[in-house]
This record gives sequence, structure tokens and C-alpha cells, in this order.
Amino acid sequence: MRVLLLLAFCVVAALAQDSAPRLLSLPDPKLCAARPKQWNHGGHNYFFSWDQADIGLETVAGTGETKGKKVDWLEARNQCRSRCMDAVGMETEAENNMIFEFMKTHNITYIWTSGRLCDFKGCSERKDLQPVNVLGWFWSNTNTKMAPTNSTPPGWAAQPWSPAGHFGGPQPDNAEYDINQTSESCLGVLNNIYKDGIKWHDIACYHKKPFICEDNDLLLQYVQQTNPGLNL
Repeated sequence: MRVLLLLAFCVVAALAQDSAPRLLSLPDPKLCAARPKQWNHGGHNYFFSWDQADIGLETVAGTGETKGKKVDWLEARNQCRSRCMDAVGMETEAENNMIFEFMKTHNITYIWTSGRLCDFKGCSERKDLQPVNVLGWFWSNTNTKMAPTNSTPPGWAAQPWSPAGHFGGPQPDNAEYDINQTSESCLGVLNNIYKDGIKWHDIACYHKKPFICEDNDLLLQYVQQTNPGLNL
């Protein structure tokens, strides 16, 4: 069990608009045991934040409902992680197609994923990540590096990154940096916002969106080993 890796998850993860650093959450055994299992794919459970009630997720002020509640990228991860899950990462085409189909069927405008650009301390020294907007994207839920952004991932039938964004060019384009010097370091999925279908977009991490959580094997294993007999 890689406990040190789990502890390393508690690194400082500041967003551009934060006045103070914020931390990644460790799992809560009780929340892990009671986590929603809305659907299953490839042996992992998933849930969409707006479809849940009475599980302790943040709610909309005045309504008390999760539907309509949007959070920034880090908070999306933390609400998942406290339940032994993480924001979804689409490492395979099958998983990506499943998420796209869920968004299409449920008419979801956008979601956060765990996708992140390696533009923080230590990234610039790694030659294998340069240029960073092409080679520096990874799934933070599994620490899996993505394929280069300027080509279709090997074995995939289609490019998941959008061909269009705020300035009309292909994603990722870091467009907001040209507007207000805020980097678009997080990955969201948008549903036809730019008349482009359901596609990946780089987005500044402070923007607020609903999210999809996915089981995290390391967190589940950690909680199981530290809480023998707990039914996960």
C-alpha cells in the first residue's frame, strides 16, 4: 500500500483566485462506505453531483438541493475524495464515450474532470512535458499522463479535445490568460457550447461547475486497510 503517495495528495493546491492555499482532502471512512453508486463502468462506481440528495454534498442556498450547485475544480475533487472517489478521469476511449453519452442523455451543459495541466512547481524542469500545453496534461485522479493534445490519442477513433474555443481555435488554447492573465489549467467537458459537440476544453480552475465522481482505487484500498471490516 502506497501510504506515502496518499499522504502526498495533501499537497498545497492553490487556485488563481485564492487568498490562501487550499489542501486536497483525505477520505472519510463513513462517507466512503455511504458513497453513491449511481452507475458502474469497468468495475468503478460513478455519480453525478446534481443527481444526489442527503449525502452531505454542498447545496444551493435557499433550495437545499444539490441540483444547480456548482463548485470550482479543487472543491469538486475534494467532495469526491472525501468519499474515496475523485473527479472523473477518462483514460480510455470507452470511459470517455460513456461520460459523453451520459452528458448527452441527461442534457448536461458542462462538468469538471480530474484533468490538470502540469504548470506548477517542478513541471518546467521536465523536458518530457515541454511544450507544456501539448505534453503537460495529466489525469490527477490516477496521475496518468495524457496523450499529446495536438493529435488523436493512440487507438482512439476521434480527438476528444475541441476544435473550437473562445477565440475559435482548437483546444487547449489557454484563452483566458490573454483576457485576464489567468491560466486555463483544468479540464472540463462542455456540451456544444461552441457548436462543437461534447468535447474537452481547458478552463481556468476557479470557474464553478457540477462534477462526476469516480471510485479511486488507492483511496478505497487505504480506507479498507485502516478500517478492517468496513463495508465499502
